[in-house]
Amino acid sequence: MSKSSLRILAVLLTAGILVVLFAGLDGLPGAVKAQIAAERKSFTAAESQLQSAQTEVSRNLASESALFRALPSAREYPDRLGRAASSLANAGQSLAELEQLQKQNRRSDRDRAESLLAREKQVRAAAVADAENVRKDAAHWVDLKQHLPQEVQDMERDYAGVHAVDLAAAAAAAQKAQADWPEKKNDLDSRLATARGILSRSDDLWQSTTEARRAAAANDYNKVDFGTLFAAADTLKTGAADLPKQAGQLKTLSAQLYESWDKVLVDMETRGSGNARAYDQKIKTVRTKVADATGKAGNTISDEKWVDVSKAQYQAMEKNLGMAIEHKPAGKYETESERVAQPAGFAYMAPQGQSNQYGHWEQSNGTSFWVFYGQYALMRDLLFNRNYRPLDYREYQDYHTYRQRNETYYGRDTATQAPKYGTSGTATQEHYSGSTFAKSGGFKDSKYASKPGGYRDSQYSTPMAKDPNADHSPRKFGSGGSPSAAPPPSRSYRPAPTPYRPSAPRSPGRSFGRRR
Repeated sequence: MSKSSLRILAVLLTAGILVVLFAGLDGLPGAVKAQIAAERKSFTAAESQLQSAQTEVSRNLASESALFRALPSAREYPDRLGRAASSLANAGQSLAELEQLQKQNRRSDRDRAESLLAREKQVRAAAVADAENVRKDAAHWVDLKQHLPQEVQDMERDYAGVHAVDLAAAAAAAQKAQADWPEKKNDLDSRLATARGILSRSDDLWQSTTEARRAAAANDYNKVDFGTLFAAADTLKTGAADLPKQAGQLKTLSAQLYESWDKVLVDMETRGSGNARAYDQKIKTVRTKVADATGKAGNTISDEKWVDVSKAQYQAMEKNLGMAIEHKPAGKYETESERVAQPAGFAYMAPQGQSNQYGHWEQSNGTSFWVFYGQYALMRDLLFNRNYRPLDYREYQDYHTYRQRNETYYGRDTATQAPKYGTSGTATQEHYSGSTFAKSGGFKDSKYASKPGGYRDSQYSTPMAKDPNADHSPRKFGSGGSPSAAPPPSRSYRPAPTPYRPSAPRSPGRSFGRRR
């Protein structure tokens, strides 16, 4: 073969290769073709599922004609199935166009093919879901009829359950609370009306279905209004579940109005290091229950416990040692508690010149001081950690201003101009000098304790703490060990020490009357 012939052959071969390559590049992507093939199978399955649903519903409508004539929802079955079939037919048209695009195999049709695929999938799935909902609804009613005697028994059980609820006790609690706390009257009235409405509807339905229940129990279906009976059964079932909750909530909310409580951060510590570092807070909860809004009788109790907290929660509260980090006053629900930290006990003071159930303002040397009544001495001691000193009206006014702005009030020590409350406060140094936080060097970054060891330089520290030759290494409270000792095991709860008791024998919670 001549050289010219070889050159011609090479050119033709190269051209052929290029034609083959460009032909492959110009076709629909393989992934799109695979999706079209998969969708073809899914569509075929959808046709079968729709046909099956139509057949089953038609069979049920024919065999249980009396039942479905009494059900308003059943009248819509044919239209709903027809719409599902029409939607599936539209999906079929999209699939036909997809198959045509696949045959033409043009890469330029990729966007159109992907758009058609998305639409076809959505329409197909919706059509199948609609048909299945009709099938399930029809099957549900047939099943109910087959178990009609049991349904009647369930109605009797649910009706008895409604009347087993002691709504009278809940109503009495709510009505007393309305009288004591008028601002809660509308809310409690609304809740009580809802509960009474459940009881009233249950009675009405029970009476109105007497004949239908009797016929159903005897399997005399010709005398049964299935739609009315089943609707009544559903309402009774819902009422039997809801009324105990409504009554319980009424009693719970009413009781919450007669209790005030404070969660005071009384200690904190960190354990471990690195990723194993753990964070703990010790929370004292002081609860005071009263018999009425005047606060003439009631008792105060408290408990303390260590809890594991997240690093974020620990850091958020790190400045608030000794503070009430949450406060719920009497006359409010638990959900209405105040979550802005504030000096413990301040929330119980009245505006200047006024008194309340907790205390009153007293004049001394030309200045007004807040004095708690004797019946609240235990509450006062628990909140102020056994070290209450009468607060003057100027401090209360400053606190009140911060509280109105929803900000934390840390006060000001008049002698040092330093904060008085919170972790850096001078009052906190005095009240919590024995805390784990203080003994482990928690105040080392504060200008009030320049050396490790918490309050060693404070006027409240012990002679041993001021001795420069003494062992001042940080210690864990109660451990007696050095910093090198192994940290205690992780825990989510640590029992509180024996609660504080005043020197005179008395119970941890005591009743009190209003005395001045």
